[in-house]
Amino acid sequence: MIKLLRFTGIAVLMAAVAVSSCRTGNDIVPPVVTQVDTPVKHYQYKGFYLLNEGNMGSNKSTLDFFDFTSGSYKKNIYAEANPTVVKELGDVGNDVQIYGNKLFAVINVSNKVEVMNANTVKRIGQIGLLNCRYITFSNGKAYISSYAGPVLIDPRSPIGIVAEVDTATLQITRKVEVGYQPEEMAVVNGKLYVANSGGYRPPTYDSTVSVIDLSTFKEIKKIPVDINLHRLKADSDGDLYVTSRGDYYNRPSALYLVDTKTDAVKKRFPMAASNLCISGDTAYVYGSEYSYNTATWRINYGMINVKTETIIPGSFITDGTEKAIKMPYGVMVDPETKDVYVTDARDYVSSGVLYCFNKQGKKRWSVTTGDIPGHFVFLPVTQ
Repeated sequence: MIKLLRFTGIAVLMAAVAVSSCRTGNDIVPPVVTQVDTPVKHYQYKGFYLLNEGNMGSNKSTLDFFDFTSGSYKKNIYAEANPTVVKELGDVGNDVQIYGNKLFAVINVSNKVEVMNANTVKRIGQIGLLNCRYITFSNGKAYISSYAGPVLIDPRSPIGIVAEVDTATLQITRKVEVGYQPEEMAVVNGKLYVANSGGYRPPTYDSTVSVIDLSTFKEIKKIPVDINLHRLKADSDGDLYVTSRGDYYNRPSALYLVDTKTDAVKKRFPMAASNLCISGDTAYVYGSEYSYNTATWRINYGMINVKTETIIPGSFITDGTEKAIKMPYGVMVDPETKDVYVTDARDYVSSGVLYCFNKQGKKRWSVTTGDIPGHFVFLPVTQ
C-alpha cells in the first residue's frame, strides 16, 4: 500500500476516497455529552472551548465545549462538525483563540493553524506554519510564534520567527526573526512581546523577551529576563507576567514582572510558575516543576495581586481537591462568575480531567476530557 501511494496517482485518489468515506455517517463517533451543572446565566459568553493536546505522535488533539446555557460538557466535537476531514484536528493542539467570528487552533506538530467558524466549529481554512506554537491578534492581524524548524532537541536549531497573518484572507503577510523557540506573546501599545525559550538548545537556553514594533514589524530590542521562558500575560496596566521554567536541575522556575514602559524587569516572584491566568486584579498561578536531581515534581497553586504586585497568601484551591490533581496543565477564570477552571493531564497518555471551583476555591464539579487538556477560550454571545 505504501508503494502504491508513492507511485500511483490513481491509487492515491482511491485511498483518499476510501479513507474519507470511513469518516461519514455511522462511522463518526458523536460527542460525549455529560451534564455537569445547572444552567448559569452569562451575559458575555455562551461557554468555552477546551483544546486537548493529545500525546505527541498520536494524532489525538481534540476539541471540547462547555455550554453555560445548558450546563452540559461536550467532549470531542470537531469530528462530527467536520466529517470529511480525515486526520481531524491533528497532532498536538498547542493554543486556541477566537478573533471575530473565527476560532483558531494552533496544531503544533501538524504544522498548521486550523481555522473554524467560532459557533459551528466547521473548518474555514488552514494556515501552514512549521512548528507553530501560540497565537495572538491585533488590528485584523494574527501573530503566530514558530520554532521555524523540526521538533528536535538540537543545539543547531534555527532561530524562531513570528508570522503575521491577515485574518480575512488567512495569508501570511510578513515574518520577523525573534529569539530561539519562541512561545507565548502579548500586544501592548503597538508592540508585540514574545517569550523566547531556547528549549531545543539546553543548557544554552534563550533568556529574552523580544519586542516587535508592529508598524515596521521589526525586532527593536530584546529584554533579558531568565532562561527557558514560556508563558507571557499582560495585565490591565500593560505590565507583563512572564514564566521561566528554569533548567530542571539547579536553576528554579520563577515568575517575572516586566514593565512595558521601560521594557525592563521590575520584579521577580520566587514561585514555581508553569501557567497563569489574569482575571481582574488577580493572577492565578500554578507551578509543576520537575527536578532531574531528585526525579520529583513540585506542584503549587498561588495568587498575585497585580495592582499591588504582591503575592496573596494561600492557594486558589481551598478544599483539598489539589491532592486529587495529578498534573495541573491549564487554568482559566470565568470573568463573570469568577469560577476557576483547572485541567489535569494526569499521565499524559489517557483522558484528563477538568475541575471547576467557585470563587472561594471549593470544587463545584469535574468531568473527563480528552488527552492532555490545556487550552481555553471563551465564546462570546455576539458570535
